[in-house]
Parts: sequence; structure tokens; C-alpha cells
Amino acid sequence: MRHFPSATAIAPVLVALAAAGWAAPAAAQDASAAPVAEDSGLGDIIVTAQRREESLQDVPVSVSVLSGGTLDAITSSGSDVRVLAGRVPSLNIESSFGRTFPRFYIRGLGNTDFDLNASQPVSLVYDDVVLENPILKGFPIFDLDRVEVLRGPQGTLFGRNTPAGIVKFDTVKPGKTGGYARVSYGRYGNSQVEVAAGAADDNGFSVRLSGLYQHRDDWVDNVATTKNKDLGGYDDIAARLQLQYESGPFTGRLTGQVRVYDGSAIIFRANTQVPGSNKLVGLGGAGTKFERDKVWQDGLNFQKLNTYNVGLNLEYDFGPVTAYSITSYWNGNFRSRGDIDGGFGAVFLPESGPGLIPFQAQSQDNVPSLDQFTQEIRIASNNSGGLGYQFGAFYFNEDLDISSFEFGGPTDATPSAIAVQRQESEAYGIFGSVNYAFDNGLKLQAGARYNHDTRDFVASRPVETRPIFVVNPNTPVPPQAATVKGKLLTWDASATWEATDGFNIYARVARGYRAPSVQGRLTFSRVISTADQEETMSYEAGIKTSFLDNRVRFNLTGYYFDTKDLQLTAVGGTSNVASLLNVDAKGHGIEAELQAAPVTGLTFSVGGAWNIAKIDDANAFVAGCGSATPCTVLDPQRPGSPGIYSIDGNQLPQSPKWTVNWTAGYEFPVGNGAIYAFTDWYYRSKIQFFLYQSVEFSDDKMLEGGLRVGYRTDRFDIAGFVRNITNDASPTGGIDFNNITSYVNEPRIWGVEAGVKF
Repeated sequence: MRHFPSATAIAPVLVALAAAGWAAPAAAQDASAAPVAEDSGLGDIIVTAQRREESLQDVPVSVSVLSGGTLDAITSSGSDVRVLAGRVPSLNIESSFGRTFPRFYIRGLGNTDFDLNASQPVSLVYDDVVLENPILKGFPIFDLDRVEVLRGPQGTLFGRNTPAGIVKFDTVKPGKTGGYARVSYGRYGNSQVEVAAGAADDNGFSVRLSGLYQHRDDWVDNVATTKNKDLGGYDDIAARLQLQYESGPFTGRLTGQVRVYDGSAIIFRANTQVPGSNKLVGLGGAGTKFERDKVWQDGLNFQKLNTYNVGLNLEYDFGPVTAYSITSYWNGNFRSRGDIDGGFGAVFLPESGPGLIPFQAQSQDNVPSLDQFTQEIRIASNNSGGLGYQFGAFYFNEDLDISSFEFGGPTDATPSAIAVQRQESEAYGIFGSVNYAFDNGLKLQAGARYNHDTRDFVASRPVETRPIFVVNPNTPVPPQAATVKGKLLTWDASATWEATDGFNIYARVARGYRAPSVQGRLTFSRVISTADQEETMSYEAGIKTSFLDNRVRFNLTGYYFDTKDLQLTAVGGTSNVASLLNVDAKGHGIEAELQAAPVTGLTFSVGGAWNIAKIDDANAFVAGCGSATPCTVLDPQRPGSPGIYSIDGNQLPQSPKWTVNWTAGYEFPVGNGAIYAFTDWYYRSKIQFFLYQSVEFSDDKMLEGGLRVGYRTDRFDIAGFVRNITNDASPTGGIDFNNITSYVNEPRIWGVEAGVKF
């Protein structure tokens, strides 16, 4: 087995290397960056956090950017969007569906809900279009100009449902000729091909075609079968075609995108922790070594996802103002089946394991049809000083069908229960923002948005053939309907003062909103649940600095939020269900980022966050652990209610109190090019998986690092890489209604990559 240096051994290297690309100006994700030609410091980072291009240092928002070499490095192993977790302060991403259903958390605010209509307080915005449904949010990372993470409520100018923040993807647009290609191959047959090419003529027409292919062989052995490697593989294909026409003040761009995924669903692992401990154990239970490439399951596992998109962006510069129209349509379908108990057999059968398997649980969730349509019209002033403004209108419509299946046997093809859901959502917003830049360096800004949302929902269980002792009573559930409506005026106000050249102070207050939600997973339950609209008040202040001739950049933010009727989902507990509830929550914290480029070719960065995000509601109670799951709940039990626990004062799930990310790299000229090294690391402290606190359903810490070493010229780049250097094995979530089930982070991957620009 190949051995890699420990994190302690690598630490000195971090000080001596530089983070090539971390603090570079936002640029296209080319095959390679040109060798350093001159000592130019860090350069400026341009963001569109306020729907116009501005310097990162001038924006009164806590925002981080990933672009260029950093994106190249962290996606080398064919990673999906979850790889962004922890790469900037206060951002976490996890999934119980794997590559196709990411769940985002910013400053502790998120949603652990696994149902396919789950609402999230973090919006994902792709080329100015909000992607609402979870199966759209995992669209692959390729040919991107930059990724921006905006923390705190952003509802004034963006989409909907943004009380926690936004993860914003901006693709490389047409208009330039040439392109790039990157090819990599690594452990477990991990392979990736990424290409992009653009062309333009003298008449204003341009085109850009981008594509991504990712593959992994099956690499996990299921010891219940005779096959050597059964699970963990996938093929993930995505493509984007952009056609653009520019003529004087007019620009029009037509975009088409597609994704086709076929592979394993996430792998659930039964009894990976023994009662009273959260340390991972092997298939033999206590005292045995955890082996990531082995499971013991008797159920089926597959996942298929298809998504399609067509969009039309129109822009006309009238001189004083520019008008924008953004039209987008997304369609998707999805099928996912997994062995939910994570094991083999059951206690009442001749064989079972590993550990105690109370009963068999195999389920499948489908989205037969998803249709999302959005339309935005916006007008923005073009002046850079004095009075500036933006205003517009937004419309959102979504039609969603969901089917959930429960199977009596691990390999049964005919469901013993079928539950269906139909959700129709409609929303519109009217928004505006004004700002004024004074001659003394002070800039004031204020914005408002009127939000109106309606959601019509109906669910039923038309098929039920299970015995009465499994579901009582064992009869179908007739259609149940609910309509929820929400409306609220959200707003924000901020001030930025350029105290000196390179030293900005800002403060911001914002009111955020999330529309009411409906939940109706009736495979086991017989009732639907609703949650009222969520309202957040957020306050933050910070400094943004650059000094030593722009060789050092340091940004610091402190924040506080108070959320009323925070929408949470009690998942699992007594059964495989999800139930909505509203609670109050409060949070505060500090976020800091430092980048430095002390000499030519040498830069490094450190980012960190301290986040306290706690439930502040004496009336908040949930079920803890399934009746057959021997887990140790740490919360007080509600008097007279066995199995029901108070969650008042708990840190929100999937919310570490401490996160630290750091990168470093160095490059020096050799011949016509440069040899370079780049390393990036991420540490997070303890997290709980559920609303209640328990010993077993938690993880004490995670430390993941990557290294990339190569040689590049103006055109070519060849490198070797390794991800998760220390082979950290950390559970990232669990299932609590059957046994102590968990799923774990990605394994160590190493490989080689070659790239060319043309």
C-alpha cells in the first residue's frame, strides 16, 4: 500500500508553498495558468455579488470566491459540487443521495431533509438563474469563470428563499476564440475529460461549447455477493452550448445544457458505530478496523438522473441604463434506490449483519417529472459614481411529481407500498436597490423586495400491501391536500467607507425570508405536515483590507442573526419519514480570510470561521433514535413522553463550530515553463447529524487535504495529484430509524492529469 505523509509532516510545507490561483483574479478555468511573468501581487478579484461587476473589496457583503487554479486542483479527481464544502468560511455541503442531491449550509443554516421537494435556505444560482429543486443543484462544475459564496440574506437582488446565503456559479461566456482540454486518470479508474472551445466572427456571432465526462469504476466489495467489486461506480456526463450575438448596445445569448448520470446511489453502511461511541468500526463490529471498500448488503442500488435546460439572456445598453431579460426553463427526472438498512437480513431471519438489523428496509424515490420556469426583467444604472440603482421583477413556476416505493424484500421488483406527491409552486417578486457614492469614500446602499409565494400540494398512498404490524392500519391513504401561501417585504441596508486606500469598513443589516413549505412522504406516514414562512434578521460588520503594495489581503466579518420560525425537518427517529416544524434560532460568529503573495511565484491563503448557530425555542421537541436503534441521546427527555427529547439550545445539524481552510503553493521557471506545487486543506470540528444530540450520530472532526505537482507552459500542463491525502474516514451523515447507519466521505484518490490550451 502506498503511504502518504501525515498532516503534521505536511504542515511546514504549507508555510513554504503558495496557493497558485487562490487569490488570483477571477478567470476562466483554463487547462493551466501561464507561468508567473512578473511580480504583480495578488491582483484584484471581480465579483458580481450585487448583479454588477465590482471589486471584492468594495462589496458590503461577506463573500468568497473560488476560481482558476483552485477550481482546477479541487476538481482533479472528478469531484462533484460537494468538494466545495469548507473551501471558503462557513460553507458546508453534504448529501444522503451522493452526487445528485447536495444540501448546502451557510453559517449553520441549512436543511437535512432528504425528501425530493425539500426547501433549502441556501440558494444555488447558476448564471443568474435560481435552481430550486435539490436534483438541479448538483449540476457539475466545469468551464466556470468563478464560484461566489455570499453569506447572509441576499433576497433583495437574487431569486427566492435566500435567508442563509447564495452559492453562485458563473460560466465562461462566448465571445473569445480558442479553448482548452483536460484529461485525468486515477485510482479506482477515476477518469475525467473536460473540454471547451469557442469561436467568433466579425459580424458579432460567437459560440462556446463545453463538455464534461466523469467516470469511476465500481470499487466497493459487497461481501454478501460473490462479485469482487459491486458498488461505487458512475458515469456523469454534462454539456453546455452557448450561442451569442452582439451588435452595438445589444447582446443576446441562447444557452442549452444537459446532464446524464448513471451510477450508484450513496452507500449506506449498517452499524458503523457501536453503541456509546462515534468511532467507525469494521464489518466485524467493535475492535475491528473500518474498511471503506467493504460493505455487507442484500438490497439493490442504482441511481439515474437526467436534467435539461434552455435559457435566453437579452441585454440592451441604453446609455444611462442597461435592461436585462433572463428566461430559463429546466426539466429533470430522477430514480434512486438503495439498501436503507445498510446491512444483510434481519434478526427474525436466519442471517443478519453487520450488527443488529431489526428489520429490512429498501426504498426507492423517483421524480417522474420536474419542470421549472423562471423569468426576470431588470434595469440597472451604468454610472460608477453618484446615484446608482437597479429594479425589476421576477417570476417562478415549478411543477413537481414524486413517487416513493417501499419493497418487502431486498431484491423485489414490485413495491409493497407506493406513495405519490404532486407539488405546484408559483412565486413572484418585485425588487429595487439604490446606492449613492460620496466623494469622501462613503457609499450607502438600500434595497427592498416584495415576495409572494403559493404552493399547492397533494399526496396519497394508493398502494399498500404490507402486513398490519408494519403499517397500522394497512390500508391505502386517500389524497390529502394543502395550500400554503407566504408574502413578505424583505430589505437590506449597508454602508461602506473607504477609510484609506486599501482599507474599507462596512456594515450591513438584512431581512431574509423563506416561503412556507409542505411535506408529505406518506410511504410510512398517513399525514402531511406544513411549515410557516421563515423570517431572519441578520446583522454584520467587517473590514476589507489590502496592503504592502497589494501583496497581502485580509478580510474580517462578524455577524449575528435571529431567525423566527426557522423551517427544520425532523428526519427519521421513529420511522423513515420527514416532518416539518418551525422553531426559533439565533447565531453569531466570525469569518476571516487572509491571502498573501510575498514574492514572485509564492502565495498562500488561510480562511476560517467560528459559527454558533443554536435552536432557541423551549417548545422544540423531536423523536430521537428509532425504537430498535441503540443510540445514546444526550438531550433531556420531555416529561411523560418516552422517546421525545428537547432540542432547545442544540447547535444546528451539520454545523461545525470551527472550520479552517488553507492553501499554499509555489512555482518557479524552468525552460519555457514552470514547475509548480499546490496544496489545499480543510478542517472542521464536531458536527451532529440530527436535530437531537447523540453520541453515535456525530463526527468529532474532519481533515482533508489535496496536493498537485506539475509542469506547465503557456499551452501545456501535466501534473500528478492526490485528494484526501491522509485518507481521512469521516461519517458525514446517518440514518437513525433502523440501526446506527452512516455514510462516509470520499476515499483517497491519486492520479495524473494533462491539459492543453488552444
